[in-house]
Amino acid sequence: MTQHVTVSLSGGKVRGVRHDEHLSFMAIPYAAPPSGDRRWRAPVTVEPWEGVRDATEPGRPAPQLARSFADVTSLDEDCLTVDVTVPAAERTENTPRPVVVWLHGGGGTNGSPSECDPHRLAITGDVIVVAPRFRLGVFGCFGYPGLPGSGTFGLQDQQAALRWVRDEIARFGGDPGNVTLMGESYGAQTVAAHLCAPASKDLFHRAIVQSAFALLGPTPANTLIPGVPALPPRWTPVAELERFGAEAAVANGWVSSSADPMSAMAALRKVPSEELLAGSGDFIRPAFGDGGVLPRDPAAVMREGNFHRVPVLLGTTRDEARFFVGLFADLAGNPVTAERYPRLLAEAFGEHADEVAARYPLTDYPSPSLAMAQVSTDRAWARPAWELALALAAHTRTWFYEFADTGAPALLPLPGFPSGAQHGSELGYQFDLAGGGPALSAEQRELGEAMNRYWAAFAANGDPATPGLPVWPESGTGHVQSLAPRAIGGTDYVARHQLGFWEHLP
Repeated sequence: MTQHVTVSLSGGKVRGVRHDEHLSFMAIPYAAPPSGDRRWRAPVTVEPWEGVRDATEPGRPAPQLARSFADVTSLDEDCLTVDVTVPAAERTENTPRPVVVWLHGGGGTNGSPSECDPHRLAITGDVIVVAPRFRLGVFGCFGYPGLPGSGTFGLQDQQAALRWVRDEIARFGGDPGNVTLMGESYGAQTVAAHLCAPASKDLFHRAIVQSAFALLGPTPANTLIPGVPALPPRWTPVAELERFGAEAAVANGWVSSSADPMSAMAALRKVPSEELLAGSGDFIRPAFGDGGVLPRDPAAVMREGNFHRVPVLLGTTRDEARFFVGLFADLAGNPVTAERYPRLLAEAFGEHADEVAARYPLTDYPSPSLAMAQVSTDRAWARPAWELALALAAHTRTWFYEFADTGAPALLPLPGFPSGAQHGSELGYQFDLAGGGPALSAEQRELGEAMNRYWAAFAANGDPATPGLPVWPESGTGHVQSLAPRAIGGTDYVARHQLGFWEHLP
């Protein structure tokens, strides 16, 4: 028989589920639906409800179309809800629990917190986990001339969710004065944004940044995915975004070229969500400038040390790029060949291509695709992550890790392609993934428990040190904590990823 538990919130009562070791509340609204005339506006307070609201079923994902890495389609803009996971056990010290706010990944166009069940993190770490849904893609980062908040609607949703935590989490036994903002991939990028957003100050007190992509600068061609041109920085000036949004609106037939901004926005708010989603991938870079949520370029803010000075835990996986090369090259029927490899390097590095080829010779790798994946991992993931760690550690306490289980199960089957510790592979160790996720060995589950203990200690105390686990010095000492089954400890990250070689290359 299902056991229910009810909590009274400012907007009304919610009914969740009591499991053996945790309580689960799903799809609690933290803001009104951003649909109709509220599309591309700042989130507003949710209307109170009568009676007891059911919070036992997953919430609707933010609007998105299914892709090769995410088989979910959603067209419903009523998506601004949070899931809350609470340990069921009473705290012996009778004090409020630390809170972790989890921001999911998915490339900025896809994803939902329902994909990552956090109960193991909550139970092992004795923390409350709050996971919000927020606007993605064209709904989260669209810009248009004269549109207030251009390019920051997803960030504004996350700020609204953090304010909800501040105002409501004590009702679940959480401490609003001890909140850790944690994200992976695109979610990690938005964590970095909040480190630089004035209105996010004091809404969180620690930050965890897992596998953020190139936050401090551009990325050479072919180093995210073979065949993809050079990528601009992950942040865009608001004026540039608004020009692009206006051009896209006309090119897609959503508005006429002669429409004034007010009538254009009225028309755009009536375009069916499915039509807008066709261009969602063009709107994933949060905007800065013009006195908005991000007044200045976050890359400059972080380099200068003008971010919110909270403790930060960050890191990467050892083989980040194998996910992208395996999925979008080999599995797509377009693997890197011996003939293509030097051309890809020439497009990426120009006059330095021969140096890169000599440093990463094909004879060192089982296949040209794996050689390209190593180049991509080192240049597009390890180098910018290390640069970010150095920038942060100069001003705040910072810890760096590398998830290094090269036998980690693949999140997506990549037949014939060794997945290694690819992008996102650590998630199955920390969470129970939708559909059951990959099966872990006893040693891998032990590693996942150790990671959750480190993460929870950091959330509780601003330091991952915890009894019974290997010490973890700060990154300011040059230390990087390698996380692998029965092999947790320091590693020479700089040497492993040849960062001395990359330091002076584009």
